Amino acid sequence: MKLKLDENLDRRLVPLLEAEGHDVDTVPAEGLSGLDDDAIYTACQVAGRALITLDLDFSNPFRFPPGDTEGILVVRPPRPVLPAIHSTLASILPQLNTQPLKGSLWIAEPGRIRIYDPHDEGT
Repeated sequence: MKLKLDENLDRRLVPLLEAEGHDVDTVPAEGLSGLDDDAIYTACQVAGRALITLDLDFSNPFRFPPGDTEGILVVRPPRPVLPAIHSTLASILPQLNTQPLKGSLWIAEPGRIRIYDPHDEGT
């Protein structure tokens, strides 16, 4: 899967995702640091990458519709420190490797994932 780590996530998380076979890029590596959320959302769409972020703004599916993207994954660790973020992200890797993220919004918390899939509405 092609992923983009937002600038609020430490680059040291890249090897965790690459070890699972994902193609990982980062907002800073692409020179997108400091751009507003709309620009990051658009950059992910253009590049065909799912966004991984700590930014709760991306958890609003009305502002950032996941159906038009490769997916949005908002990581919600118990504390915003690298070990907790790493642990939370590592805990959802089995699902990330087996379930489609494309077109959906995942909110990852320790031990659980809440999934919003706009294609499931009305069913």
